[in-house]
Amino acid sequence: MEEMQLLDAVERYLNNEMPADEKAFFEQLRKTNPEVDQLVVEHSMFLQQMDRFSDWKQYKATLHDVHSELLETGSIQEKAPRATVVQLWKKYQRVVAVAASIAGITALTISAIAYYFAPKPASEIQLLSRELANIKRTQTITDKKINALTGQASTRFIPPADPKSGGTGFLIDGKGYLVTSAHIVANADSVYIQNTKGDYFKVSTLYVNKQTDIAVLKIVDNRYQPIKNLPYALQKNLADLGEDVFTMGFPRTSTEIVYNKGYLSAKTGYNGDTTTYQLAISANPGNSGGPIFNHSGEVIGILSGKQTTAEGVVFSSRTRNIFTALHEIRKDSTNEDRIKLLLPSSIKGLDRIQQIKKIEDCMFMVIRY
Repeated sequence: MEEMQLLDAVERYLNNEMPADEKAFFEQLRKTNPEVDQLVVEHSMFLQQMDRFSDWKQYKATLHDVHSELLETGSIQEKAPRATVVQLWKKYQRVVAVAASIAGITALTISAIAYYFAPKPASEIQLLSRELANIKRTQTITDKKINALTGQASTRFIPPADPKSGGTGFLIDGKGYLVTSAHIVANADSVYIQNTKGDYFKVSTLYVNKQTDIAVLKIVDNRYQPIKNLPYALQKNLADLGEDVFTMGFPRTSTEIVYNKGYLSAKTGYNGDTTTYQLAISANPGNSGGPIFNHSGEVIGILSGKQTTAEGVVFSSRTRNIFTALHEIRKDSTNEDRIKLLLPSSIKGLDRIQQIKKIEDCMFMVIRY
């Protein structure tokens, strides 16, 4: 697909002008071609910036018209006292900074896109790379200036597109320590988590055990706000056969959390593995790493995988493997992490809907790159 044809297709896709069959083909192309998907994301952001810039220009024109009308009626004078100018600047400096940022970024983006699609010899590739790098640096500097003026935190962070895999994780310490499945994060270049509100946080991997399929993560992002008391607890005893259980996780690509219920169908896992349970419950790949709760709101296991030859047969790593992981972390004399074990469950006795509402904020989508 030629570059200009591709750009035209992106425009029609974003404007919802594609026939259903062409749209399905294009969405499949996005899934299989990271460059096309990235172009869609970047062009969508560019169009949003253009809309904002247009709104700013309209706002500026309106202010000019109002100013002219006030001058004609004599309501204001052309030469305002210096103090008034200073006060107006202090009052509107945030608006001016944001507007200037949008105008600057838009101009740079237009230049970059025009330069990208213009015919150019291979020797100019390095110049293009430098131009894009300058755009990123300029945007970063502008954002910092705006934040300094407004006193606000930086805009919502979005990690790169096209993760290698994903799953579910849950807090075991409100300070920012999570547990997930080892197969989700093993050998990852980087790992992020995302809550149900759409906020991303960078995490580091403290511990990985592929045999028990347990990984312990730590949030290393100063935007994260610690949770004082977690509502659930870790069960130390062996769960009972036939015990009702439920799980929560992110089997979809969105941040919508999904609930499933079932029961403990065997006290051992695949081929009699005594470190796992067998569950009769519905689960998808994105559920991996999610907690398995009993009716008292205690975590009895961590969802690990499913048996492909039998519908609804799922295996979970036992909670005792979490305690083993914490013991191993403490043994490392170079590790300064002090993970506080969960207190007794505070959701015991609540109905299932109330339990879920209290658990949701402690659940995260795990994204591996």
